[in-house]
Amino acid sequence: MQNTHFIFQIKKGSIEDAVTVSNQIPELENPHAKEVYESRMKGKKHLILIAYVEEKMVGFKVGYDKFDDGKNFYTWMGGILPTFRKKGIAAALAKKQETWIAQNGFQNVILKTRNKHQGMLILAIKNDFEIIEIEPRENIEEYRILLKKALNVLR
Repeated sequence: MQNTHFIFQIKKGSIEDAVTVSNQIPELENPHAKEVYESRMKGKKHLILIAYVEEKMVGFKVGYDKFDDGKNFYTWMGGILPTFRKKGIAAALAKKQETWIAQNGFQNVILKTRNKHQGMLILAIKNDFEIIEIEPRENIEEYRILLKKALNVLR
């Protein structure tokens, strides 16, 4: 894919790739270890996408069939290195993931974010996600917000 300033690619990746990139995302205060990824995705349909600029991994998106219902796919973790944000990489990762999700028979994408991650929340709403649940916490910035997007337009 091309941007006005550089070219980036998106490829399927490994858990190790996702962990490597996640450890460089400042908003992920306690990035998950390889074992957490393995336990969440073991035996489940999943997809790991990595964005590259030249040979450098600059972003990732990971999702899996958390609900075991074949209808709802959970887009779990993702992020873009700060220097590479606002260049279309996150949107391209999401589009590639949603295409794969629809091709694999899922009808919806579900994601969860925190109230303090307003950039993620705004991006999700701009991309046709709807808030379906709010999980209160002691601190309002830590409220969990569950969003859902129907993929019937991709079929």
